Amino acid sequence: MNENTVKGVRAAARAAWGTVVIGGVWLTIGYFVWLGIMHARPGWVLALWGGGDLEWSAIQTMSLWFFGAFKVGLFLVVLAAIWLSLWWRGLKRASG
Repeated sequence: MNENTVKGVRAAARAAWGTVVIGGVWLTIGYFVWLGIMHARPGWVLALWGGGDLEWSAIQTMSLWFFGAFKVGLFLVVLAAIWLSLWWRGLKRASG
């Protein structure tokens, strides 16, 4: 197998795993900060989100959808990282 292909797949696998780590850390920190904000419920958050008829239950629903969608996206990146890692391992074995 072409050595450049093996190096490219290896680099893509490492980049995918780096994305998973950074995304997981960001998600964890963001979620705990958001839990603190939802516990305190400061008035400035309602003003930043547009104020008006917006209530905390709507903000909570939107934020949970956001974090859920982010987790699904991160899961897809994990699947891609696993696939790339297995592909790189197979290429490495085939090339000797």
